[in-house]
Amino acid sequence: MSADENRNEKVDEELKAEERAGEPVTEEQPGETSSPERDPDSMEARMQELKDQLLRNQAEMQNVRRRAEIDVEKAHKFALEKFVRELLPVADSLEKAVESTESQESRDELVVSIREGVEMTLDLFLKSLEKFNVRQLNPVGEPFDPQVHEAMSMVPAPDAEPNSVVAVVQKGYTLNERLVRPAMVVVAKAEGGPKIDEQA
Repeated sequence: MSADENRNEKVDEELKAEERAGEPVTEEQPGETSSPERDPDSMEARMQELKDQLLRNQAEMQNVRRRAEIDVEKAHKFALEKFVRELLPVADSLEKAVESTESQESRDELVVSIREGVEMTLDLFLKSLEKFNVRQLNPVGEPFDPQVHEAMSMVPAPDAEPNSVVAVVQKGYTLNERLVRPAMVVVAKAEGGPKIDEQA
């Protein structure tokens, strides 16, 4: 057999092999691997999973942004809280000065002018606090509310409603509707009602 005959025989074998397989025979290049076709159902499931994850991440980011905005808003609203706490004793002192001069039935012009000056100063001070949403709590006659009042004692008061405030020992204050200091109050005791332990 000559070399030409050998070559022809090889070509004939290759052609017969192609006809039997029904597909052309292709040689794979080194490094190439044949990949199986992907299942379309699994690809759709994976896409749906990724979409759900993206939606969850977007919702989480919106929640984080919303929480940060609320924190910043609260920081702006209540940044003055410590400062207000420091100013409250000044208001208390001015009120005590006015009360002490009112109890004296002095017709001394000096005492009267001093009281008027202190009243004007106290009024100006309270108006300045109101500009920054600081409100005074003076709950005389109102029902006792443990959220904003601190009961100092209970006294029998036949003219007042039971559990109502009959006197204010120290006024309370709020900043933007948040309690800065509760009002210290004396509460009317219900006649014949159960005794409450005031030491508790």
